Amino acid sequence: MQPKDKVALYEEVGIGGVVRYNGLDGTGRMVYSKGMRNPAGITIGPKGDIWTTDNQVDGLGDDIPPGELNKLTKAGEHFGFPFYNGKFKVAGSSAAPDLKDMKEPTGMIFPQVEFPAHQAQLGVAHYTGKAFPAKYQGGLFVASHGSWNRSTPSGYLINFVPIKADGNAGPAEVFADGFLDKNTNRALGRPVDVANLPDGSILVSDDYAGAIYRISYTGN
Repeated sequence: MQPKDKVALYEEVGIGGVVRYNGLDGTGRMVYSKGMRNPAGITIGPKGDIWTTDNQVDGLGDDIPPGELNKLTKAGEHFGFPFYNGKFKVAGSSAAPDLKDMKEPTGMIFPQVEFPAHQAQLGVAHYTGKAFPAKYQGGLFVASHGSWNRSTPSGYLINFVPIKADGNAGPAEVFADGFLDKNTNRALGRPVDVANLPDGSILVSDDYAGAIYRISYTGN
């Protein structure tokens, strides 16, 4: 959690945000967006749309706050943290009692998608292939690493998030799971990232099993 006297500094240097650089030479550093807790994955789509996952605060119980999927549309946007995590007000809660007098950020943006708490969404990728059915084309695949401190484990899966005609996200759905033994609550795998292959299949990395899975589609 950000200390009260460090909030302004963190925003100034880009901690809890997205930092932009020029090309590959590292010049032109700028804080492109701020107000996130832990943006773990980022993807830039073929139309230039930028999306990030964001992990939530711990210590508020099993079911709050949510994980986030945020859409970045221009420089200077603020996504609410540490005042909000999703639509849950963190400032003044037991996780941040010293921020009880904090003012809501002006013009802040709520997430496009809220995920169940503690699932730890990490990597995110636009699906650029054509092999999967039409509903998946142009949408987002999101790797959910899985909870580490929830009383009943949650996550350990891949979500799919469609992108609607207006460029915003539709409801998330589970695309692939089975990385958690639900009888024993033992992790079998913990997805980290998603990548496209030229043949239209996708790769999923797993840092628990030390494996990479390929998911393909064969139509009937």
